[in-house]
Amino acid sequence: MTLNKILHSPVAAGILLILTSLAAIIVCNTDGERFYTSFIHASVSGMSIEKLVNDVLMSLFFLLVGLEIKREFLTGQLAQWSQRILPGTAAIGGMIVPAAIYLLINRHHPQTFSGWAIPSATDIAFSLGILSLLGNKVPTSLKVFLAALAIIDDLGAVVIIALFYTAQIDVVMLGGAMLTVIGLILLNRRGVIALPIYIFLGLLLWYFIERSGIHATVAGVLLALCIPHSGQKLGQPSPLLKLEHRLAPWVSFLIIPIFGFVNAGVSFIHTTSDQLISALPLGIMLGLFVGKQLGISLTAFILIIFGWAQLPKGATYCQFYGVATLCGIGFTMSLFIGSLAFASHPVLLDEVKIGVLGGSFLSAIFGVILLLFAGRHQSSQ
Repeated sequence: MTLNKILHSPVAAGILLILTSLAAIIVCNTDGERFYTSFIHASVSGMSIEKLVNDVLMSLFFLLVGLEIKREFLTGQLAQWSQRILPGTAAIGGMIVPAAIYLLINRHHPQTFSGWAIPSATDIAFSLGILSLLGNKVPTSLKVFLAALAIIDDLGAVVIIALFYTAQIDVVMLGGAMLTVIGLILLNRRGVIALPIYIFLGLLLWYFIERSGIHATVAGVLLALCIPHSGQKLGQPSPLLKLEHRLAPWVSFLIIPIFGFVNAGVSFIHTTSDQLISALPLGIMLGLFVGKQLGISLTAFILIIFGWAQLPKGATYCQFYGVATLCGIGFTMSLFIGSLAFASHPVLLDEVKIGVLGGSFLSAIFGVILLLFAGRHQSSQ
């Protein structure tokens, strides 16, 4: 496999994320726990490494997410309404049901209500990486469906972060952000395709958003939506494709693994059985493992039964359900939302990590088992 293929391989990226996350868990459950804690709270230019990763580096992750969303809606797998119906509706079902399960389990614990969105997210790197590992045992149409669903799911997560995880608003800074966005839109409309101009205004936008009280990562998505997906000359890629291509390897092989190491670390040494089954981790675990597969599959099956959508070509219902189960791998986005919901509650944040790790692990194992069983059953017929 060439270096270029490795840098754009969801399998390699997924494996690296698993390894760095496991490294964090191992360190936190050995004598290295003190080192780990000191490391993530170490100051860099007046900002802790944890905050640097979650607010600055993750803005680049959300920039890439925004670029992928825009490309898919303009020229990709979501360019037509007929292509959006099944993954779009399934994604909504896959966000509502897990949130409902979480709130049901936490109904007597108002201090944990703010975590309702944690089990609503799907980790596109993990889920697509696992599907890629299964090779031809899974129809290509299901991989396309999962990619489309995960992209819409990411869009929903961005909206949730902007609306529900925003601190007190600074009107002046918000006004500066709005003026910057207007400037970006005008550049796009005027046909300006020079990326350095957009990047400069994007940095300015990040500053205004970060100071406004809205989480800084939203700036990445807003910038992405303003990058032009046109202006091709002599077969050259559009500015959007050019930036996406350059950014993807850095996000997949540096930013996300660092995020996994910084955020997945949780110590089980002093964890009691009561903590493992308390409302917060249990709500997240069941939301991811049960809520995701039920929300996605039931919503999709209703559309298919009534003829409003079709099962992905070449796929069986069992294979489709296996993919729906894999969508319960929330990891990156779930941990990120958890860090916003319980930023000032380290004990609850540890419980979030337990719930996310448990729910994601169960979803991965059972999803793979279902897909292997469905593939074997299909080949024997």
